[in-house]
Amino acid sequence: MYLNTINATHDPALRSWVSSANAPASDFPIQNLPFCAFRRARSAEGFRGGVAIGDQVLDLGALQGLGLFDGLAAQALAACAQPVLNTFMGLGAPAQAGLRAALSAALRADSALAQQVRPRLIPQDAAEYRVAAQVGDYTDFNASIHHATAVGRLFRPDNPLLPNYKWVPLAYHGRASSIRASGYDFARPVGQVLPPGATRPELAATRRLDYELEVGVFVGRGNELGRSVPLAQAEAHVFGLCLLNDWSARDIQAWEYQPLGPFLAKNFATTVSPWVVTLEALAPFRVPWSRPADDSRRGSTLRACAPQVLRRSGCRRRVFVIRGGRSRRCSRTTP
Repeated sequence: MYLNTINATHDPALRSWVSSANAPASDFPIQNLPFCAFRRARSAEGFRGGVAIGDQVLDLGALQGLGLFDGLAAQALAACAQPVLNTFMGLGAPAQAGLRAALSAALRADSALAQQVRPRLIPQDAAEYRVAAQVGDYTDFNASIHHATAVGRLFRPDNPLLPNYKWVPLAYHGRASSIRASGYDFARPVGQVLPPGATRPELAATRRLDYELEVGVFVGRGNELGRSVPLAQAEAHVFGLCLLNDWSARDIQAWEYQPLGPFLAKNFATTVSPWVVTLEALAPFRVPWSRPADDSRRGSTLRACAPQVLRRSGCRRRVFVIRGGRSRRCSRTTP
């Protein structure tokens, strides 16, 4: 109900008393309201939850102290005052939707709470961020047939897409301890590589550092070990999405990945946006899921999803390269 329903928080006509949120090019209008964990830059403050609005961060720890909300919204806001958002993400859609509605009402142009809330804003440029949640486990999936084919072509140009891809989700468990917020400086990985034409590997720093722009999924509600989540209930466990850079040392990977999969080539860093966009915020951008007309599979693991309306977001993603202190856009996806 909460994840797919369009409500007052999605109204395109909404405007905020935070003027930067009303700019046409803003990534953080009042309809978005993504969550993060932050503190003031170069401070000894503890991390706490925040929400993006325009070029500002609304300090949810400070807001919680005002006692402006009640019910589920107050419960959710108290969880956001913690250093990470695990508790908040685990509360489920009703509490999360209650807080989103309360924040939207407090930030809209005609809000009677504006004067009380305004001092709890911090410029985003004056903040530093960590990963929004303490990540206990991490699984890296092939996101689409295009993704699987492109990666497969790097190592198997004559047979890039293996037959199991169309029948079962393909993934491996990654290294949760090396997930960092975007902007983290990591060491260039070192491992064994087999130079072209050589018969013996050598130990060297990677010469083929690569990244893939992907979407990260934060699962808020867990399940007991050994108990599967029915497909019809799976989406209710998801809190939200973020942008993710999947870093790889391709020359190390080519030598080490068979037969057990990536190791040193993939475990040195995964960087994610500090901002997590809730599924509820994405509701207006979702479209029905479907298979190509010529897809003749029967009995696939995911076939049970067909009676449901599975959806994908229709957003654009942009990649910028920083050189000499200036950014240059090098790619952009389409919806």
